[in-house]
Amino acid sequence: MRGLFLDADDNLAAVFARVATPADPPITLNLAPRIAPEALADLLRGYQFILDDHSPLPTATLAKCRDLRHVIFLGTGARSYMNPEELAALGITVHTIKGYGDTAVAEHSIALMWAAARGIAAMDRGVRAGDWPRVPGVQLTGKTLGVIGFGGIAAEVARIAAGSGMRVLAWNRSPKTAPGVSFVTLDELLAESHVVSLHLLLNDETRGFLDAARLAKLRPGAILVNTARGALVDEAALIEALAAGRIGHAALDVFETEPLPPGHPLTRLATVTLSAHSGFLTPEANETLLTRALEIARGLCKG
Repeated sequence: MRGLFLDADDNLAAVFARVATPADPPITLNLAPRIAPEALADLLRGYQFILDDHSPLPTATLAKCRDLRHVIFLGTGARSYMNPEELAALGITVHTIKGYGDTAVAEHSIALMWAAARGIAAMDRGVRAGDWPRVPGVQLTGKTLGVIGFGGIAAEVARIAAGSGMRVLAWNRSPKTAPGVSFVTLDELLAESHVVSLHLLLNDETRGFLDAARLAKLRPGAILVNTARGALVDEAALIEALAAGRIGHAALDVFETEPLPPGHPLTRLATVTLSAHSGFLTPEANETLLTRALEIARGLCKG
């Protein structure tokens, strides 16, 4: 079997070179961060599996890729880029990789939470512009963090927040327990939390999960952190709530459209802190991610 790393940027290519071994199947690196869908069919000809970091894989296009049998998606959120069920009907299996960046994403969530609470982005912009804005901050010790969805990332967020003196509430679609975490109803969490951190997987049931009605139930002035998937939140409703001051701040690493288009309404709101879908982006997480991807590739070849 031959493989193609579909969208290996310079950083991932360097990590790949460190973790690849002679036992791995032959994998070609395509150093093209953005690939036009119409170019995919020719690009994938002759490859039985691909590694995909962030490239959209339309079903209609992959139907033309007669050799392709496996997609190894570098992460958990494959549904943001492809339809696994439709690809399965074509005989293409989608493999995802869980848990590789739990600590990295959790630390990024906590960093965004504190940046929002202390107005770091606003002060940074002001100082760079020659001003001296002294933004009043929020002290988070003793405040309540609400975690929506409780997988590995959320558990790390809860651990760090509890260690910082925060009360931690959580809601999960299936029953769970965790030390130092109180599991409550979703309405309780939204009403009581000074900070809400979103950690759901994106699927048909969770798309638009935080809609206008649920956003309206947030504690007035709350901070919303999203390092999961942009489509979990009704973006238009969020912008309206921020503009009206019902939500105190949104700290976002993910968006409905990525990259975020220039001039997007979120970029014009002072009560928004933005990062570029980089919560997972640490050397440690990337090494784990590509090591596990290569393990999957080796297993496919043996199978």
